[in-house]
Amino acid sequence: MKNTKKFFVTTPIYYINDVPHIGHAYATFAADILARYYRQKGDKTFFLTGTDENSQKTVLAAEKARKNIKAYTDSLANKWKDAWKKLGISNDDFIRTTETRHRKVVEEIFKQIDKNGDLYKGKYEGLYCVGHEAFLKEEDLDEKDLCPDHKTKPDYIVEENYFFKLSKYQKPLLKHFKENPDFVQPPERYNEVVKFIEGGLQDISVTRQTQKWGIPAPNDPSQVIYVWFDALINYISADPSKWPADLHIIGKDILRFHAVIWPAMLLSAGYELPKKVFAHGFFTINGQKISKSLGNAIDPIKISEEYGTDALRYFLFKEIPFGNDGDFSSERLREVYNAGLANGLGNLVARVAKLCEKSKVTFKVDRSSLEFKLGETTKYALCLNDLNFQGALEEIWRRYRQLDHYLEKQKPWEIEEKGKLKPVLEYAVSEIIKTNELLKPFLPETAERIAKQFLQKKITSSIALFPRK
Repeated sequence: MKNTKKFFVTTPIYYINDVPHIGHAYATFAADILARYYRQKGDKTFFLTGTDENSQKTVLAAEKARKNIKAYTDSLANKWKDAWKKLGISNDDFIRTTETRHRKVVEEIFKQIDKNGDLYKGKYEGLYCVGHEAFLKEEDLDEKDLCPDHKTKPDYIVEENYFFKLSKYQKPLLKHFKENPDFVQPPERYNEVVKFIEGGLQDISVTRQTQKWGIPAPNDPSQVIYVWFDALINYISADPSKWPADLHIIGKDILRFHAVIWPAMLLSAGYELPKKVFAHGFFTINGQKISKSLGNAIDPIKISEEYGTDALRYFLFKEIPFGNDGDFSSERLREVYNAGLANGLGNLVARVAKLCEKSKVTFKVDRSSLEFKLGETTKYALCLNDLNFQGALEEIWRRYRQLDHYLEKQKPWEIEEKGKLKPVLEYAVSEIIKTNELLKPFLPETAERIAKQFLQKKITSSIALFPRK
């Protein structure tokens, strides 16, 4: 019987006003780990990422670069695609909100929501943060009346727009949350959203009168659809046949859009809701959130060029419990790299390979018997099902430590008799190959190198996996 399970995971689509920083890479790596894991299990997996190009940020960035907006978006979108390729991201699709396929679905959903009586014309008056592409209330501002994230003064806007009846969906949303306690994770984010909805939902403006860049509203082409209303629909527009998503991975700063507005839009348009929305934390440097607008962003490609992409993946998911905030420092990266990779995994692999090479023992490689089955009830699987990347990595390294202890106990370097040495080395090799199956989603390049080295009749030494820094 064929496996009919499916797994559809998304990252946010990213603004193209600049190139990716480490915060973008973090969310995308997380989705990539899960996509690789579910593919390995044999599930029909769809991993979607992309770029959000219909924002005012895009217009301002293009003006600053003195470029035509379309040419600018094409150029930046290609940079994002190239960045994910360099970082080994295994996405199945890349959606751009300037694509025809996206525009078509946005128009259909907008019309359906309008047909359902959930749009009306009204006057909007309030504060708008271009950095967030979102409206803010006075209580959202800091003591200097600035956006606390971008440290900029919001624009005061007065215009006639179309509004979405978000307030109508307060009770249906609360009902959904009550019936699906895992809908938003981690639990503190779930509680935060429920409290927000219980506080009362207000209708939101979903078109712009003064902006010209974006998707025209089908019912009134003089208005452009609000970038967030447009952007959220990417999760369907990439491939409507794949909907609903099993998991949206997002940053906690865009939680309300994904856990309140998006589900309400879907209810109005008659679509199923996503299975889960997971909001990860922020990175900080000197206590401040990493962001291009603050000028303190870290380039993940530069780090991967120095340490390797797998080392960056290892650091991010070993150091920071997924869902929590975490601090990034070059010093800590070097410490973790040397301890866990150079002196840990790298040293173990080199040690076993050298022993095999010196002993000249030949191995009968039975791949089917050596393959470690990714069972649903193993601690590793349970951790990944709960998005506990840190726990899954710990389970992998527990197995490596166990093998290290075994070698220390058996002392194969002191065994001269081939008949006694062979079973010890066979066990060590089989453990490396089995654990390598667990390593594949996290450190794919490293796992491939280990497989090439150890799935041989004669195992020989190779260049160090992780040269000490």
